[in-house]
Amino acid sequence: MKVVIAEKPSVARDLARVMGAKETNDGYISGNGYAFTYAFGHLVQLCTPQAYGFHNWSIANLPIIPTEFKLESKKLKRDGKQIDDAGALKQLNTIKYLLDKAEEVIVATDAGREGELIFRNIYYYLGATVPFKRLWISSQTDKAIKEGFANLKEGTEYDSLYMSARSRSESDWLIGINATQAITLAAGNRGLLSLGRVQTPTLAMICSRYLENKDFKPQTFYKIQAGFEKENIKFKATSEKIDKKELAEEAIAKITVGSEALVTKVEAKETKEQPPLLFDLTSLQQDANKKYGYSADQTLNIAQALYEKKVITYPRTGSRYIGEDVFEQIEELFQHLADTAEEGIATISRNLIGAKLNKRSVDEKKVTDHHALLVTDEKPGALVQEQRNIYNMIAKRMVESFSDVCLKDITTVVINAAGVELIAKGTVIKQYGWRLSADQVELPDEDKNTEDQDNENAQLPKLIANELLEILSLELSERFTKAKPIHTEASLLKAMETSGKEIDDDEMRQAMKDCGLGTPATRAATIETLFQRDYIKRDKKKLIPTDKGLTVYNLVKDRSIAKVTLTGKWEQKLEEMRANKVSYEVFMKHIKDYTERITKELLQLRISIAHEEIKPLQKGKIKCPKCAAGQIQLFDKVAQCDHYARGCDFKIWRTLNGVLLEEKEMKNLLEKGRTSTLKGIKTKEGNTIEGTLIFENFKVGVQ
Repeated sequence: MKVVIAEKPSVARDLARVMGAKETNDGYISGNGYAFTYAFGHLVQLCTPQAYGFHNWSIANLPIIPTEFKLESKKLKRDGKQIDDAGALKQLNTIKYLLDKAEEVIVATDAGREGELIFRNIYYYLGATVPFKRLWISSQTDKAIKEGFANLKEGTEYDSLYMSARSRSESDWLIGINATQAITLAAGNRGLLSLGRVQTPTLAMICSRYLENKDFKPQTFYKIQAGFEKENIKFKATSEKIDKKELAEEAIAKITVGSEALVTKVEAKETKEQPPLLFDLTSLQQDANKKYGYSADQTLNIAQALYEKKVITYPRTGSRYIGEDVFEQIEELFQHLADTAEEGIATISRNLIGAKLNKRSVDEKKVTDHHALLVTDEKPGALVQEQRNIYNMIAKRMVESFSDVCLKDITTVVINAAGVELIAKGTVIKQYGWRLSADQVELPDEDKNTEDQDNENAQLPKLIANELLEILSLELSERFTKAKPIHTEASLLKAMETSGKEIDDDEMRQAMKDCGLGTPATRAATIETLFQRDYIKRDKKKLIPTDKGLTVYNLVKDRSIAKVTLTGKWEQKLEEMRANKVSYEVFMKHIKDYTERITKELLQLRISIAHEEIKPLQKGKIKCPKCAAGQIQLFDKVAQCDHYARGCDFKIWRTLNGVLLEEKEMKNLLEKGRTSTLKGIKTKEGNTIEGTLIFENFKVGVQ
């Protein structure tokens, strides 16, 4: 019997259907010589510090560096203690039962770093020795599944991918656990302060941009703008920045409306604007955030759902290219879009069939584990609106990427008005090419400063050097320099992709991807972790650090754990390990040495933290209802016990049943068991009432 291990039940069911297995059992599906079983994500994890004998948080225990990492079944935290996840244990027993009967194992977890780790952890934890092969597919269509089973890879081909995944997991454990315990203890147990290998430099980027924006002092400057008209075409020309008001006034005093200005230079340049590259996950998340306001995590979940519906290829890809083999099938996909897509996309798809396609996105050498995002030849059928939006974005990007270049004439005109140089620019599109399908309004780029676009004109008349133009209007305007905008998820993802370096060119950013923060598959989870830790909050699209987030940032901003470039180098080494260029032993020796150093650095903060209070948002004291010894601290979104490091994990949301509880009412709830009468309480039925919140058996109810 061949045992196939998928990452989740829905995938196992799909694989079983395609391969003719129909008998449903408890935890697996069998038939036709196969047994299809599954994980629920991570069934096996690295052991917690308790498994190595470290039951309490203590400075004397740090750093915790196991001689050899051990694996254990998935754990849940309850009442401050780690307990076995009963569902995970049951499924592991099912998998062990099947492995004991297997003649061969087929790995069908997601074809990427994390999927490989999920399988290997299960395999090694259960002590399995049966040989295994790898199913490596980029879409879930029946055709792709059948081809994948017909062309299974040797499991050993992915040993380096596993070692990269293992190193990532163990390094996150070492740095996360030691740094978190060190700074929490250094802060005197005033509540959990979480740090992490990727999480902390990401927080640092958000906080530094926020503070830079808030501390920015605008500089005043001045511009002279004159209006002209020729051949019934009105246009404007603008001076360079003038720093001093008196110089600006002196310059404009020389010019009068009705006088003539001399065209001194006309320069027309034809430019080719290449189409954008195909989407990888990160670029899809960026554009979905700009266009629809979707969070990175939301976009990933939508894309994953589309993948499981078989209508798009594997979403957790870091590549924006396809190989020649996939390119050979592109025309079939355009025919599919011509028959099934919305009218605009369908029309352009029809025009691309039989045409010479742009091959900018075709480069086998730049394809990593998976090629760029494409639609498949499955009909999308009924999709909810969010899924329809993401599907159309991917389809639209496909027709753009393989369309012709956009040809533009960019004209720059220099005009002399009484000694003041004015510049006018205009763009004429000669061939729309890929822009025929582009949005009429470009998606905003939050990182771009648009203050100097005054001399742009939608259209310019035909002008020649040495001709005279009448000045029809004249204006001196006061302007102010602008700060870099506060990060949105789109701009943060872009910064994570390039370790904070400002790179606009798509291909240059692709070249940087191996030394970015995290991977396309993990960046959304990193951002969500910062929300869960109450380090950041949303203000519309903006990412704003909380007081707690800023406090943590101020404590670690000068420490190496907050350095974006260091984390980027680690990510690069993990990719090199995947390519067999760096060994596990060398990388982990570096990480262990670093763990010792950063733990020592953070523990030394005890002296400075005395002056850097982590201030809860309250004046009085609230007794913890769980451990009694601790005090409840109020933060923006949550209230939690300050004895976290001593084993108390009590935490409660501050907004309960639609009502934000201030200090007095939180004290009433947790110490007296009930609030006073409150307005605006939302019931389970969705009604809004006036009533009392009650606290019994650590659950909140309405009375």
